[in-house]
Amino acid sequence: MSSNLEVLKLESRHLRGTLAEELASPEPGFSEASQHLLKPHGFYQQKDRDRRKEPTPPPPALMVRGRIPAGRLDPLAWSTWDHLADTYGDGSLRITTRQSLELHGILKGDLKRTLQGLRDALQTSTGACGDVVRNVVAPPNPTGRVELRWIEDVAHLLSDHFRARSRAYAEIFLDGEPVDPLTESEPIFGDTYLPRKFKIAVTLAGENAVDLLTHDLGLAATVEDGGISGWHLFAGGGMGMSHGNEATFPRLADHLGWIPAIDLLKVVEAIVTAYRDSGDRGNRKRARLKYVLHDKGVAWFRGEVEARSWVAFQPRELPAWTTPSLLGWHEAAGGTLALGLHTLSGRITDTPERQLKSALREAVATFQLQVQLTPEQDLILRDICPEDREALTQLFHAAGVVTDRPESVYDRALACVALPWCGLAVAEAERHLPEFLRHLQTALDRHHKADLAPTFRVTGCANGCARPYAAELALVGQTPERYVLWAGGDAEGTTLAFPVKDKVHRTDLPHLFDRLVAHWAAEARPGERLGAFARRLRPEALAAALSLEPVRS
Repeated sequence: MSSNLEVLKLESRHLRGTLAEELASPEPGFSEASQHLLKPHGFYQQKDRDRRKEPTPPPPALMVRGRIPAGRLDPLAWSTWDHLADTYGDGSLRITTRQSLELHGILKGDLKRTLQGLRDALQTSTGACGDVVRNVVAPPNPTGRVELRWIEDVAHLLSDHFRARSRAYAEIFLDGEPVDPLTESEPIFGDTYLPRKFKIAVTLAGENAVDLLTHDLGLAATVEDGGISGWHLFAGGGMGMSHGNEATFPRLADHLGWIPAIDLLKVVEAIVTAYRDSGDRGNRKRARLKYVLHDKGVAWFRGEVEARSWVAFQPRELPAWTTPSLLGWHEAAGGTLALGLHTLSGRITDTPERQLKSALREAVATFQLQVQLTPEQDLILRDICPEDREALTQLFHAAGVVTDRPESVYDRALACVALPWCGLAVAEAERHLPEFLRHLQTALDRHHKADLAPTFRVTGCANGCARPYAAELALVGQTPERYVLWAGGDAEGTTLAFPVKDKVHRTDLPHLFDRLVAHWAAEARPGERLGAFARRLRPEALAAALSLEPVRS
């Protein structure tokens, strides 16, 4: 059975629909059907929910997201995104958990100018959203390691190979030559594209700065004799779920096995097409690849991929995962330096206390710096000449931007956008993250556990865009001002968290965090992190220790 959206995609003439006609109309927004077709082109139509009850609410606006493999931006690209945010957006940029950038507040009448401005800097939004292979994530590389440069090259290769072949984006938004849709084909995606979004991450085996197991497909390279010798493949990860719907759940990817490097593209293509043909197109809540592996089994999926690719997965032992620190100053290859800057929720903007956006604009332009976005919503400035370090430090300090690593709990904290722009959010995330972090840091300091600060993430709904279910501690929006408390993931992203308490009110969090950290400090084994401590106690015992009722399924 196909959903109405599947019919819409099939009849869209390869993602065209009536987008061109609606773009030219005086209406301030797109129709409901067209809003679905916007997504594979890289944007969502949104409303400012803070202002929706005003006598004259503002018109709908668009969020434009970049397709930026491995998060790499040259000075021209960065300055272009910065300029477009000021010219057509709300004045801010936002780094996503997929190493991309978002512009918020773009009006429909400014959309073509925005996208054409990106095109002029060799940037694009196509494929950043929707039922396609999205931005390919790779580990940040502040030190310029050659192995990580190889990984970045693979991210670009995969991004190019798995982009939609439709010319609709160029035709509608970039004034390209019209193409007869009947002459087009999508050899990988097919006429209805994928059942849902598909996320790929690549890394080196043993290094998990990309949260590899939370993706539909994770690739971990093995290196031998001066090159990539092969890949460990992991399939079926995904964070989304729905409150109260036990048929939906977060899941970490399964290890399919190892393949030689020469077979990478045909095996990945087999995985994508196997998902295309077996994913649930009747129920979008269960349409992700993780449900295929859950329902049919890992052995079935492995066999299906082997049959399609004519490549057999080989058993090979995995190294232990580690997550390197990316913030602060780093010495890089070739005698240059790199600076990892913490942004907090990825928001790049100017405030009276901290002029981060202006400082980055001046730094990148003055010193012609390369930029790399990280999967933890931070950014790295690269190719810094050592003699420029003092001037760059003074530039940031004058703008109120700290160049040292932040306090422990801030280091890897994530939050989704949530309110006011996300239509799915039921609670705050980004805007309340500073408050939540202050409360948690206070508890960590009081009980002398700051040296083992947990990975902490917040989302405004259960969709899990900030990967809360793989964190040591997380809050997931349930109703306005109330959250489900999750605990039990690990710092390396290899274990799922579990729900401990639902409907926790925002005002109860300072006391809750203090009780949790106090219990951890009193009962933990030497060196035991919060996630491991929570797993040892399990949900019922942890909830009882905190005088809370556990979540009822």
